[in-house]
Amino acid sequence: MSSVPLSVYLVLALILFCIGLYGALTKRNAVIVLISIELMLNAVNINLVAFAKFGINPNITGQIFALFTITVAAAEAAVGLAILIALYRNRKTVNVDEMNILKR
Repeated sequence: MSSVPLSVYLVLALILFCIGLYGALTKRNAVIVLISIELMLNAVNINLVAFAKFGINPNITGQIFALFTITVAAAEAAVGLAILIALYRNRKTVNVDEMNILKR
């Protein structure tokens, strides 16, 4: 068994989630916002795997959920980058404040 306690994993996930949340809420560059969302998803994955390992009934369920989350995150990143490239071609910017096409 590992000698690393559960609290270390939780603190690491908390730090990653806070960094991602700060980036998603304060940055105006759409690429940075996508990267911040990926950081938050990775924090969730760390929690899933840690609780699966240190839970009351340790099993592989947490790892399966983490793999599902990674798959969804990869699809989200691909769709998000495709949308950003299309918006950049039309608007010549990646600033989220200037992407108000749907408001008109």
